[in-house]
Amino acid sequence: MADCATRRAFKVFCALTVGLMVWLSAGSAEARYASFVMDADSLDVLYAKNADTRNYPASLTKIMTLYMLFDAMEHGKVTLETKMKVSKRAAGQPQTNIGLRYGDRISVKDAILALVTRSANDVATVIGEHLEKSEVNFAVAMTKRARELGMTKTSFRNASGLPNRRQKSTARDMAKLGLRIQRDFPQYYHFFQTKKFTYNGRTYGNHNNLLGRYTGTDGIKTGYTRASGFNLVSSVHQNGRHLIAVVFGGRTAKSRDRHMISLLNRGFKKAELIARNRSPAPIPVARPAFDDKGTIQLAAAQTVISDTAALQAGTDTLQTEASLQPTPSSSDRDWGIQVGAYSSKGPAEAMIGTARTYLKAALKGSIDSVERVTRDHGTVYRSRITGLSEAGARNACALLARKHVPCVPVPGSEGLEVATIPAGD
Repeated sequence: MADCATRRAFKVFCALTVGLMVWLSAGSAEARYASFVMDADSLDVLYAKNADTRNYPASLTKIMTLYMLFDAMEHGKVTLETKMKVSKRAAGQPQTNIGLRYGDRISVKDAILALVTRSANDVATVIGEHLEKSEVNFAVAMTKRARELGMTKTSFRNASGLPNRRQKSTARDMAKLGLRIQRDFPQYYHFFQTKKFTYNGRTYGNHNNLLGRYTGTDGIKTGYTRASGFNLVSSVHQNGRHLIAVVFGGRTAKSRDRHMISLLNRGFKKAELIARNRSPAPIPVARPAFDDKGTIQLAAAQTVISDTAALQAGTDTLQTEASLQPTPSSSDRDWGIQVGAYSSKGPAEAMIGTARTYLKAALKGSIDSVERVTRDHGTVYRSRITGLSEAGARNACALLARKHVPCVPVPGSEGLEVATIPAGD
């Protein structure tokens, strides 16, 4: 009997040893480099290296945690003032953290700021447990939502990004997430610009070193573990263009930042080159039908246009119903601006409101338009303001660029324009 017990103990010891070796190897594995740069407005891929290789996201995971929290806020489940209770498990999360203790309560607003600046692991667990009762359930919900966002190679196992060999993502998937969190929650995205956060008398600086140092940077998040290396997702606006870039596997924070800046510099140059050689997408214009007497028919028409924002996804089609009304046209007022494309109509309308807040009188006599565009991979809503001169459109985008608002001048055509009627939510 004693001999049997000894053998069983030896087997258990061996199993634990093997498990420890696997864990250590996962933690010490050399991080694999990957990068991805995209034009957030046209969706052009400007650079990609190992973009679909599955790597450890580390604290880039918290971008998804914040996406879930923003979504809960959008649906009225929590507010910025909601207090979330700290469990023993949350209080026990390792660095980095803000030293939460069991039984404490933290507001949603402070939780957002703690993730954006300090990248606090204890706070990430608090959010997961508050929204889904347990962090395990939250990770399942995160992964499900990631799939819905098109992040097909991403799997989450916790809310923080702490080491787990099954928690992986790709540079391309993280770029998608960086874009979607801005498009879906423009009213909350400004939190990523926070440079400092004070909690319980202690001030924490943002780990994102590009904020305030690289022109036009408005977020979004860093990440690091030994297995992942130094990761970064960046969002930058310059000269009316908006790029999102991702780096996985940097050797140091400084070298990662230098490499990111190099990628962005090259990306903006390439985006400009592509734009020069591409005809901008026209504002939808219907060809009016005439009867035998040459009178314009006022029946509904269907307009199909190409969308330069779908270079990779193929040709997009926009189907609208138009009531063609004879209206005066002027060749110097047939331009407009596009201030982004969003996954739902609400954020698209909100961004038009933001543009008008900044531009005010410069948009006098212009017309708001939210255009529904159907693509193979989903539907987007383009935010446009039309009825401007070319100079007015270009000046408007220059002003909005200074406010980090996405903007592209859009030329129209002389004659009758389609009055876009949204086809529903």
